[in-house]
Amino acid sequence: MNMQQNQQGFTLIELMIVVAIIGILAAIAIPSYQDYTARAQVSEAVSLAAGLKTPLAEYYQTRGEFATTLKAEDLASTLTGKYVRDVKLTRLNASGIAIVATMKQAGSAAAQVANRELHMNTRNGGRTWLCGSNAGAQPVISDKHLPAGCK
Repeated sequence: MNMQQNQQGFTLIELMIVVAIIGILAAIAIPSYQDYTARAQVSEAVSLAAGLKTPLAEYYQTRGEFATTLKAEDLASTLTGKYVRDVKLTRLNASGIAIVATMKQAGSAAAQVANRELHMNTRNGGRTWLCGSNAGAQPVISDKHLPAGCK
């Protein structure tokens, strides 16, 4: 009689190693995915704010300054989105204005960017624009959550 037994399946240690490897990969991948999701949501804010740049530049060219009573609603019809609660204007000086997009609360927007603001500023009548923390505003949305075009 031949008592040789063929091994079938995996040993417990082999299964434990595979589970450990999957756990390590998940620990690395999940935060990266969350940052990617937040950055994609902030892209909506950049897009909505960018839609106001041309009308604001034209407004400045026509009138020679930004009015203190100028409202975003006067220049664009779409000021909210799936992740953006609202977009408003803040006059900085006669030739400077800030477009401020506020993200929605957690649950609608990623927790990393929920209820935070994206600032897009001009100080020269709309010829050049600064976005995010480089705009001279408080860095309310972390640089790692800003899209590439806004850093």
